[in-house]
Amino acid sequence: MKTVILGSGVIGVTSAYYLARAGHEVVVIDRQPKVALETSFANAGEVSPGYSSPWAGPGVPLKAIKWLTMKHGPLVVRPKLDPAMWIWMLRMLANCTAGRYRINKSRMVPLAEYSRDCLKALRGEIGIAYDERAQGTLQLFRFQKDLDGTGGDIAVLKEFGVDHELLDRAGCIAAEPALKLVEDKFVGGLRLPHDETGDCQMFTEALAAKAAALGVVFRQDVRIDRLTHDGHRITGVETSAGTMKGDNYVVALGSYSPLMLKPLGVSIPVYPVKGYSLTLDVTDPAAAPVSTVMDETYKVAITRLGDRIRVGGTAELGGYDLRLHDGRRATLEHSVGDLFPRGGRIEGAKFWTGLRPMTPDGTPLIGGTRLSNLFLNTGHGTLGWTMACGSGRLIADLLSGRPTDIDARPYRIDRGAA
Repeated sequence: MKTVILGSGVIGVTSAYYLARAGHEVVVIDRQPKVALETSFANAGEVSPGYSSPWAGPGVPLKAIKWLTMKHGPLVVRPKLDPAMWIWMLRMLANCTAGRYRINKSRMVPLAEYSRDCLKALRGEIGIAYDERAQGTLQLFRFQKDLDGTGGDIAVLKEFGVDHELLDRAGCIAAEPALKLVEDKFVGGLRLPHDETGDCQMFTEALAAKAAALGVVFRQDVRIDRLTHDGHRITGVETSAGTMKGDNYVVALGSYSPLMLKPLGVSIPVYPVKGYSLTLDVTDPAAAPVSTVMDETYKVAITRLGDRIRVGGTAELGGYDLRLHDGRRATLEHSVGDLFPRGGRIEGAKFWTGLRPMTPDGTPLIGGTRLSNLFLNTGHGTLGWTMACGSGRLIADLLSGRPTDIDARPYRIDRGAA
C-alpha cells in the first residue's frame, strides 16, 4: 500500500516512520525545504503527559478576562471578521464545564502517556538523540492563592494515576537548584517527575533520516494545491511538482488542515492559536533550569535544551498572521529574566512564532473521514510534541488494519461534541 502524507512536521514524520516500519510505501509532501520548519521548529520542548489538559475548563472564561487585562498576560485576542474564529471560540466556551473537562481530559491523557512510552521505545530501538532529558516538569507558583488552588488539578492527576509532588519552596529548589537565586519570587510548586524535554526539530530531523533509510520519500519544497476526489475516494494530490497518487492519504498539515479539507466538504473544528518562543544561549549552567519550569502566572514554559534555554508561551487568537509582536517577546523575556536572571543571554535571543492547531475540546483528530482513503492526524494544539509518537503509531496501525494499543475511538472526527 502506498500512503501519501501531507505535512512534514513532527506529526507527519512520525506517521511516515511508523507506516514505513509497518511495510507501507510512503511519500511525504511539504512546501518547506526541510522537515520541521513550521510549528515543530521552536516549540517549548516539553513532552508532558501530566499537563495534557484541555484549555477549556471550569473557570476559564473568568480567567480569560483577567489574562486579557494583564500587562504580561498569556492570552491575546486580535478580533477578525472570520466566522471560523468566532465559531471555534463559542465551541470552546461550550467545553468550559466540569463534565466536558473530565471527558476531554480522559481522552487526552491516554494518548499522551502512550506517546511517551512510544518515544522511550523509539530511543531504545534506534538510538535517536535530540537534547533529551527525563527530569520532570515543575509548575511554579508565585502566589499562595494559586498554590492553594491546586486541589482540583491534583484530584485529576490522582484520578488518572499521574505521579506528582506538591512542593514547598525548599522542594522546588531541590528540583531546580538555580531557583535558589530567586527564592523570594515564588511560594511552591507542583512537580510531575516523569515528564520529559527535548528539541522537537532535532528529533524530527533525526527521525526523518531514519524514515528515509526505510524507504520514505520526502518531497520537500513542493506546494500542495489541492486534493482531488470522485465523491468517495481521494484520487490524487495536485502539487507544484505535478499530480501525486497513492492508495491512502494522511492530512498532517497542522493549522492548515481545515483549509485543505474544506473544498472536499470535510469540516474539522481546528483553528490556529499562535504561540511564541525565545531561544537563549546558556551563560551559566548552574543558574539555568535543569528541565522545564512552568511559570504559572504568565503561562510560560522555560526549558533546558542542551546548551540552550527555550522559553515558550502565549495563546494568541488572530487567524494565520505570523507577524512577530514585540509585546509577546517582552512577556517571555520578563518571565525568564525574573526566574533565571543569570542563566541565559537574552540579548540576541532568537524570537519565533508558530501556529498551534487547536480543537475546542483539546483532543486531536486521528483516523478516517467520509472519504474512504482520507485520514487525519492533526489538531494536537500545544501537545503535538507530547503526542507525536503515539499519534504516528496509532495512524499506522489504523491504516495497516492492525489492533491498536489504545482505544482509537476518542480521536475520530465523529467522536461527539467538540
